Amino acid sequence: MKIALLSDAWAPQINGVVTTLVELVRHMEGAGHQVQVIQPGLFKTRPCPGYPGIDLAVRPGREIERMLDELQPDAIHLATEGPIGWAGRSYCLRRKLAFTTAFHTRFPEILQAAMHLPLGLGYALFRHFHRPSSGVIVPTVGVLKMLERRGFRNLRQWTHGVDTAAFSYRGETTPHPLVGALAHPVALYVGRVSYEKNIEAFLQLDMPGSKVICGVGPLEERLKARYPQARWLGILDRATLAGVYAAADVFVFPSRSETFGLVMLEAMACGTPVAAYFEDGPMEVLGAHAGGQARGGVLHADLMTAAQNALAVPRHEARNRALEFTWAHAARLFQQFLVPARPRGDDEAVSVTKTVTSLSSGR
Repeated sequence: MKIALLSDAWAPQINGVVTTLVELVRHMEGAGHQVQVIQPGLFKTRPCPGYPGIDLAVRPGREIERMLDELQPDAIHLATEGPIGWAGRSYCLRRKLAFTTAFHTRFPEILQAAMHLPLGLGYALFRHFHRPSSGVIVPTVGVLKMLERRGFRNLRQWTHGVDTAAFSYRGETTPHPLVGALAHPVALYVGRVSYEKNIEAFLQLDMPGSKVICGVGPLEERLKARYPQARWLGILDRATLAGVYAAADVFVFPSRSETFGLVMLEAMACGTPVAAYFEDGPMEVLGAHAGGQARGGVLHADLMTAAQNALAVPRHEARNRALEFTWAHAARLFQQFLVPARPRGDDEAVSVTKTVTSLSSGR
C-alpha cells in the first residue's frame, strides 16, 4: 500500500511527535508498505512565530500537489495542523479524496501561552481543520473525551510505544558523566523548555538532592538565569539520554497539557519511576485513567508529594509498565485507522479496504 504521510514535525526537530512518526514509518515500511513523508525539509522554511527551533514550510501547496499527483497514494494521513497539513487538506478536498488526521499536540494551549490567542478561537480553528477527516487519531482516552466535548467528531483512540532496547533497564541508578557527583536523589526533566510544559512547577520544588533538565526551547535562557542551581544539559542523543535516565532517581513530569508524554515511557523503560499530576497523558502512561492504581510512578495533585512518593516505587515496576507499550502495536492500530483515499466505488479503493481489513485482523 502507498501511504502519503504529511507532517510539519520531522527531523531535525526533536520532540515526541517526531519520535512517534519516525517509529511509525519504520514499522509501516517494515510491514512492506511504501510511505512517502512530506515534511518541512523539502521546502523553504521560516521559524514558527513564538516558538523558535520549529521551522514551518512556506507556501508548500503547489509542490505538495505535484508530489501527491505523482505518488497517487492509496491512503493519505495528515499528522499535524501546520502549513503542510493545511495544504494537504486543501488538496484532498479539491480532489474529493478521503484522508485521516491526528491530534498529537494541544496547540491551542500553546498558542494561548505564546501568542495570547483565545483558547476557544484556537480550538475552533482546529475543529475546522479536522472536520472533513475520516478519522481523527488521538493518543489517550482523556484527550478523546476532551475533544468530544469541544465538538470534534470521528475520533479514534490510538497509543504510543517505546524502544525498550534503546532505553534499556537498569535495576539501580547508574552513574553517568553528565550527572557526575550531583547529590541524590536526582530528579530529571526531559522535553521542550517551552510554555506548555509547566517546567517552573518542577524547578520551584523545595526537595533534597539535585535537578537535571534535558532539552531546549524558547524559555531556556530565562529559566537558566532564574534557576542556576539546576544542571542544564541541552539536547542529547538517544544513547546519552538513556544513560541520563538511568542515572536519575525520579523523572518529574510537570506538564498539565500533554496529550501523551513519550518521555515518561522512555524513563520508565530505563527503570526510573515517574512523578506527575493527574492529567490525561500521565494517567494514560501510568494506567490510572479509569481510576486504577498508577503503575510505574505516582500521580498526585501536589507535584512534591508525587515526587517524594515516586522515589519508593521499585524500578522493575516502572520497567514492567513500559513493556506494555510497543511501536508494533501502535503501527497495527494506525493501519486499522487508514481509509482508502479514492471513492469507495473505485475497484482499487475496495482492494485497499480489503488490505487494511486483513492487516487489522492479523491475516
